Amino acid sequence: MKRLQLLVTVFGILLSLNTFANSLVSIKGKVVDASTQAPLAGATLYISDLKTSTSTNTNGEFTFNNVPSKGKFLLEVRYLGYKTTSKLIDLATQQEITFALEPSVIESAEVVITGTPFSANNKTNSLAVVSVSRDKLAQSAATNLVDAIAKIPGVAQVTTGGAISKPTIRGLGYNRVLTMVDGAREEGQQWGDEHGVQVDQFAAARIEVLKGPASLLYGSDALGGVINIIDDLVPAEGTYNGNFTTNYNTNGGLTGSSLMMQGNTKGFVYRGRVSYKNAYGFGYKGHVVPNAGFNEINTSAMLGLNKTWGYTHLSLSRFATNIGLVEEGPDADGNYLDEEGNVISKSDAKSRSLNLPFQNINHYRAALNSNVLLGGGQLKSTFAFQRNIRKEFEETKEEPGLNLGLNSYTYDVKYSFANNGVWEPTIGLQGMYQTNRNSGEEFLVPDYNSNNIGAFAYLKRNFENGAINAGVRYDYKKIDGKDLFEDHGDHQDQVFSAFNNSFSNFTGSLGFAFDIAKNLNLKGNIGSGFRAPNIAELGANGKHEGTFRYEIGNSNLKQETSLQFDLGLTYQAENITLGLNAYSNKIYDYIYLSNLNDETIVNTDHDGNTETLPVYRFLQTDANLIGGEASVDFHLIKALHFENTFAYVKGTNKATNSPLPFIPAASLNNEIRFEPNLKGLNDSFIKVGLTNVFKQDRIDAFETETDGYTLFDAGIGTSFKTKKGKLNVWITGQNLTNKLYYNHLSRYKLANIYNPGRNVSFGISVPL
Repeated sequence: MKRLQLLVTVFGILLSLNTFANSLVSIKGKVVDASTQAPLAGATLYISDLKTSTSTNTNGEFTFNNVPSKGKFLLEVRYLGYKTTSKLIDLATQQEITFALEPSVIESAEVVITGTPFSANNKTNSLAVVSVSRDKLAQSAATNLVDAIAKIPGVAQVTTGGAISKPTIRGLGYNRVLTMVDGAREEGQQWGDEHGVQVDQFAAARIEVLKGPASLLYGSDALGGVINIIDDLVPAEGTYNGNFTTNYNTNGGLTGSSLMMQGNTKGFVYRGRVSYKNAYGFGYKGHVVPNAGFNEINTSAMLGLNKTWGYTHLSLSRFATNIGLVEEGPDADGNYLDEEGNVISKSDAKSRSLNLPFQNINHYRAALNSNVLLGGGQLKSTFAFQRNIRKEFEETKEEPGLNLGLNSYTYDVKYSFANNGVWEPTIGLQGMYQTNRNSGEEFLVPDYNSNNIGAFAYLKRNFENGAINAGVRYDYKKIDGKDLFEDHGDHQDQVFSAFNNSFSNFTGSLGFAFDIAKNLNLKGNIGSGFRAPNIAELGANGKHEGTFRYEIGNSNLKQETSLQFDLGLTYQAENITLGLNAYSNKIYDYIYLSNLNDETIVNTDHDGNTETLPVYRFLQTDANLIGGEASVDFHLIKALHFENTFAYVKGTNKATNSPLPFIPAASLNNEIRFEPNLKGLNDSFIKVGLTNVFKQDRIDAFETETDGYTLFDAGIGTSFKTKKGKLNVWITGQNLTNKLYYNHLSRYKLANIYNPGRNVSFGISVPL
């Protein structure tokens, strides 16, 4: 509570900066067609580093009010049917700006990438980054946010039913992939197999996926990459608007709705959102998985100022969910049985009431994001507090078995020095303090305190046709595990023994991105990564409900370090785009789970029931991951898109020359999308697609092979213009042939539970 009061106090101090603000400044300009010079009405313009946006009127004119009187910022312009473009503008000149957009049948990816100290054009960014827009997220018919991005080449998900998905990037997941929300790293016991991302999927305006080591800018746990979830930019000054989105999925009966209202009154900005989801168990070919449903309610609010000195925004949110866990798969006849051995009917399995066991998770987040223009540069900061309360109910709905409370305090302060757009130097300081406490009757990880700090320096040199960048960073992390005894009345058993560990490391990166010929961009990066062992790897001792195993940690584990080489080539012409990426990632002291010599343990619960479980211990080895991604997008005619992507990764344990566990299978995605120009309608589309996943037979000793499969998808949608904006409607279908299949990274595969069958999703988004 004291930390939250500190956030509010800092927010009040930043509000007082308005007293010292310069006089208001307005920047005006025009957006026109490059060939005809005709004005383009409804084009959208963004300055990400100022969190401000506007749009053009019927004459193609735009105005940014209440912006700083000086400074250089990247301004992005988007308009459907034209190439997205960006330009570095100097606000001190205050001269009218004209953007001449060129028509294009190519759907350009998001131009501006915000996951670097300065927002940058992706062509000058050496990291492999993919951005997914809100429309694509909504039309994916996903059951959660990670599910919505799982078709990005190089991205996969470890799933536990429809509610829980953990991202993996190029074969690395769990604490090797960092999720950023409201500018702060999410901390929600992400070491667990069935611990998903605690984010409202409706709140994401877009998602940026950084592939490869991002430890330089993000620190420990970004060794494999970053999922950067970006909220809406605030509306233009003087506007007040909102949106209501709702969808329904036939598989699982998922209903999801979200209401958002926001406004901007003379630079005072505000937003509120409420979202709700509810589903019963997913199904496949005549069967519904009992107790696989979930419900979720999310609330969030943002208050802030956009002034001539910069901006400051205070975001508050609560993510609350209940998720059923499946303990037993079907019998030999494919039927699900209750505790008495009776067949659970399909209608009973569709009950939205959760039975034991189930999770109850509450995640509270407060984040203060600011960008203060200081000394000609930008001082960006994020101070955040998160409280994650994770309960698992196994024997009774009144008292949880596992009850973990995690408090995380994070800070991220960066100063980007004044520059003329050529040299872009930045220094930064980041850190986190955590406390974790057990309050239940069962224990998997010990109580602990953790403190880590990192400092970095980053330099980018821009040229006419590209850029080079370099950086260095130092991290230090200290973690103290506590003794814990289980009271049995007449005696006490020690569950955890205290330990005190510290880790430190230097990391660095060097990269480039250049247009080596017309329409041909080459980028490369050499980066080192760093990850300290998480609390489960160091101190686990117990069965985690739904994991089908008993885990034992090792407090003597070393930190992981990595060295990755990444090379990418992009060709973009009038009717075709091509993309190729290849990478090689060497990880030293890679931590992994293994069941040595078929070791087992007899586990006894509080009711005296016993079960024999396999024992998995955390080991270390050197590992190699090599792979690549490819994409090609054909536009034979303006309205017809033929998009294709391929991804492959191979992981090898160097000590045994055997495959690493939990490596996703190779995949090939094909989609034909027809976008007709219909009178009175906008953004109309008809699409059909194939998801081809290959057989995964490179497996660790405790894994089983997974056969390949092909899924057929389709969709149709359009939008209507209203006085308030565009009203979008869509219908999409997944696995329309109702294919029976296992995803290699599905945890329910262990219980012979198939992935979801046919699903049709209906959605509508209404402007308010």
